[in-house]
Amino acid sequence: MAEAVTPRADDYSQWYNDVVRKGKLADNSPARGCMIIRPNGMALWENMRDELDRMFKDTGHENFYFPIFIPERFMEREAEHVEGFAKECAVVTHSRLTQDEEGNLIPDPESKLGENYIVRPTSETIIWDTYSKWIQSYRDLPLLYNQWANVVRWEMRPRLFLRTAEFLWQEGHTAHATKEEAIEETERMLDVYTTFAEDYMAMPVHQGTKSESERFPGAVDTYCIEALMQDGKALQAGTSHFLGQNFAKAFDCTFTDENNEETYVWATSWGVSTRLIGGLIMTHSDDQGLVLPPKLAPHQVVIVPIYFNDDQKTDVLAACERIQEELADAGVTVKMDDDDTQSPGWKFNEYELQGVPVRLAIGPRDLENDNVELARRDTREKTIVPQAGIAERVSDLLDEIQTSLYTQAKERRKERTHTVDDYDAFREVIDEDGGFVWAHWDGSAETEERIQEETGATIRLLPLDREDGESGEDMLTGEPSEGRVLFAKAY
Repeated sequence: MAEAVTPRADDYSQWYNDVVRKGKLADNSPARGCMIIRPNGMALWENMRDELDRMFKDTGHENFYFPIFIPERFMEREAEHVEGFAKECAVVTHSRLTQDEEGNLIPDPESKLGENYIVRPTSETIIWDTYSKWIQSYRDLPLLYNQWANVVRWEMRPRLFLRTAEFLWQEGHTAHATKEEAIEETERMLDVYTTFAEDYMAMPVHQGTKSESERFPGAVDTYCIEALMQDGKALQAGTSHFLGQNFAKAFDCTFTDENNEETYVWATSWGVSTRLIGGLIMTHSDDQGLVLPPKLAPHQVVIVPIYFNDDQKTDVLAACERIQEELADAGVTVKMDDDDTQSPGWKFNEYELQGVPVRLAIGPRDLENDNVELARRDTREKTIVPQAGIAERVSDLLDEIQTSLYTQAKERRKERTHTVDDYDAFREVIDEDGGFVWAHWDGSAETEERIQEETGATIRLLPLDREDGESGEDMLTGEPSEGRVLFAKAY
């Protein structure tokens, strides 16, 4: 059988593209920089979305929706925000098309808008303009809202799921009466993202805050989770922003507190996107294709019937349908592929490429012995097991696979995490091995910028759990450092 995908060791970038395409997750769009999400990719995103949505609602949040178009003047009202997003914004200037004298479509000059509209890169500005109308008193607070939407950020170097001009995401926007409540919310949502990444994606992450240069435009502090991919590069897997009163002041959003004094509202925003699918691929997949954690797989089990004549077909399909029903009753998402136009071998290869965690195959001999062939995608091990008790066996195996994927990913991260004190050693690790590197930093933007220019590594986060006594000297300048920060090359 032909090689499923380009081996990771030969060309990691091509391997990633092969896994995305042969796993039928996404394709490039005719619109440059955009992607077409195929049913497999959409089903995976829907599973992610549904779990996160449940977690958001469990923490008291509700969903709403705002328009995709944002008046240009709104973006201008928060200086850091507009500066941070100015180069990524798509702008709508006309409302219709017409034809020129040669019959070519052009924007109708008579339809030029009185005001330009930005295609939503993020929604803080339009939401805080509205919050200034919704919030009058402390009784109106807190507002704990989230929206599921698409956004557009003009991307110069597109890559499916990781960087596309348009992508799907969620963005939470909350308003609070006090600074303490807003910070608590920011940290709570970081914990929600951490739980989702580790318990559902089986992807271990570090928590921390961003340096000033990496901070979200308009935020006071940006909290983040960072994961390590198999090629030794980091992926920012979620962010939660403490916005302080910056947007409240920009949009004059005040409230009357319990002492009848007028004050500005405190704000947060937080989000994850379809970039998580890219993280999932690069955390678990192998040279045979996609590997998915069972908790998020669109189909946890696929059943492949094997038969050679109509008599066998009737009996085999009956057994497959019975097992399918048993698994479904046990809460397992299961698909039976009884398509006669493809061979069992083709199906085995196809579902391996698509990352289905468990495959069951049943043929005439299995019927005679009351057995079923069971194959697990992560290790590619095959065993023959009794049909009796198959639902319990499969449920236990899915739990085992979920745990195993997390354990392996955490072990890989441990193997590629380094602690250095010397700049030459730092450069050697970054160049030759990659991975996470803990090193001292003097806190200056100049040092951070020089390290990035010379090595390509950036500060991924300042750890939340920094302990006393971790002070030292910056590895480059020798200046005092309050503690180690996490460096890596990143997507």
